[in-house]
Amino acid sequence: MSDTAEKFDYSATLYLPQTDFPMRAGLPQKEPETVKRWQEMGLYRRLRASAAGREKFVLHDGPPYANGNIHIGHALNKILKDVITRSFQMRGYDANYVPGWDCHGLPIEWKIEEAYRAKGKNKDEVPVNEFRKECRDFAAGWIKVQSEEFKRLGIEGDFENPYTTMNFHAEARIAGELLKIARTGQLYRGSKPIMWSVVERTALAEAEVEYADVESDMIWVKFPVTQSAPVLSGTSVVIWTTTPWTIPGNRAIAFSSRVEYGLFEVESAQNDFGPQPGEKLIFAKKLADEAAAKAKLTFKLVRDVTSEELAAITCAHPLASLGYDFAVPLL
Repeated sequence: MSDTAEKFDYSATLYLPQTDFPMRAGLPQKEPETVKRWQEMGLYRRLRASAAGREKFVLHDGPPYANGNIHIGHALNKILKDVITRSFQMRGYDANYVPGWDCHGLPIEWKIEEAYRAKGKNKDEVPVNEFRKECRDFAAGWIKVQSEEFKRLGIEGDFENPYTTMNFHAEARIAGELLKIARTGQLYRGSKPIMWSVVERTALAEAEVEYADVESDMIWVKFPVTQSAPVLSGTSVVIWTTTPWTIPGNRAIAFSSRVEYGLFEVESAQNDFGPQPGEKLIFAKKLADEAAAKAKLTFKLVRDVTSEELAAITCAHPLASLGYDFAVPLL
């Protein structure tokens, strides 16, 4: 191979489209430059001016907490909503994005209390107005930080005039609307469980409550049959529940036409208490083996029990001897 062939630039023989785009996107450098250019040209104001008088497109944006740096969840949320509002703006609507922040609640209070603990400070010794001011200042600081971070994502909106839940005007409007509801008779007192933090002595949003898996006590209970077809007389209907404390309040037994039931006879028992050999029990068939194992019994299936037969059964309450002497129907 000649030296000339080795030095020949074969890329010149390729017919490729010509473009001014650089080979590398350089996003870390380009993004700040783009945001700066939009700010210098007053893009937000120009969009609002061009959309004056148009039909409005309103997107209600659930506000983030003002209590820390944004994360990938914020990015996904805000970028998608920015795409939507921009697309409607381009389609001829007045699509204004007004950012907002939730400035109340435990997440912000908790951050202030963490700072107290780090300094060995007792929250209970801090005047409540001082504590609230620190929470407001904390939220205001993070609103500024998150605003800049949202802008870096390329979000375009009214960051100079955001809505915040701690704005005094907003708080006054909330109070006014509540009074309006009260005056029109729509406010009433009812029963609802309120999640309460014993440590913080404050109400919790249900989304802030973390649940741990707990294995509840389970019981199997015999309801003696008092009325049925002759073939089922002298038997008991067995139910199971993970809420034993509800048994005194029991007034009926539920069954389903989609579940298979059977009449079982006890063949042997390891314990001298509970069901004994010869007793006949009506079970949901898929629960019989588990019940037999837990009660240390052996069963044999005598016959299937139909939904029609179950519907004709009436039982006595298992606590009938203690005064619960009422009929328990199967429904």
